[in-house]
Amino acid sequence: MISDMQGVLGLASGALVGFSLGLVGGGGSILAVPLMVYVVGVPDAHVAIGTSAIAVAANAAVNLSNHARGGTVVWSCALPFAAAGIAGAFAGSVLGKMMDGQRLLALFALLMLVIAVLMLKTRSRIGLPDVQITMANTPAIVGLGLATGTLAGFFGIGGGFLIVPALMLATGMPIMNAVSSSLVAVTAFGLTTAASYAWSGLIAWGLAGLFVAGGIAGGLVGTRSARLLSARRGALNIVFAAVIIAVALYMLARNLSLSWA
Repeated sequence: MISDMQGVLGLASGALVGFSLGLVGGGGSILAVPLMVYVVGVPDAHVAIGTSAIAVAANAAVNLSNHARGGTVVWSCALPFAAAGIAGAFAGSVLGKMMDGQRLLALFALLMLVIAVLMLKTRSRIGLPDVQITMANTPAIVGLGLATGTLAGFFGIGGGFLIVPALMLATGMPIMNAVSSSLVAVTAFGLTTAASYAWSGLIAWGLAGLFVAGGIAGGLVGTRSARLLSARRGALNIVFAAVIIAVALYMLARNLSLSWA
């Protein structure tokens, strides 16, 4: 049963998640999981992961439609990337449910820091305009799609913060196109992971609905902000990395405090 305070916090947290997805195509789950655990007060890490997966998938789908209207989604690369990752997301989610919840969150935070550093190293990269899938980049698109899908499923996340740099690496596309295209895979991976957790009864459906409602409003603001920031070279990468680092350090600090308690 959700209290009134949890309902308010769920709506506010959902708005923040939606804003992040609209702004950088990722960060939704990196924010959603700790918000579920530390702000809304979901005591079970696995329930927090399962609930965030369905909420992030729904919010990503809404944000995808916003980006698609702007013509920045590279469908020829996004669809095969997502298709390759679905099998990985299912396998990863099965493995993730077997691991201790607190240890899973700690590993999640460490992975976030690695990705943030990689994003900062490539912040000045402009990217190739009008990129499309070719025989040359297909193996990289499919291989990285499978790898990021597995990690997304294992950590119970949409995986946008993995997918954005993976798409840039596989195709050389600019970050704005990678942000937009990543939402195809975020939606697919999130739904796959959520289905696995729902099968195990690890989703709080009422809370997921509140997250989605808040995320719709936040996503509209985030998408508009992304278009403004994309005109400034490297600015979107820096914002993306800063969000990841801040949340990762907080999660590690909380895990350390719990282990010493």
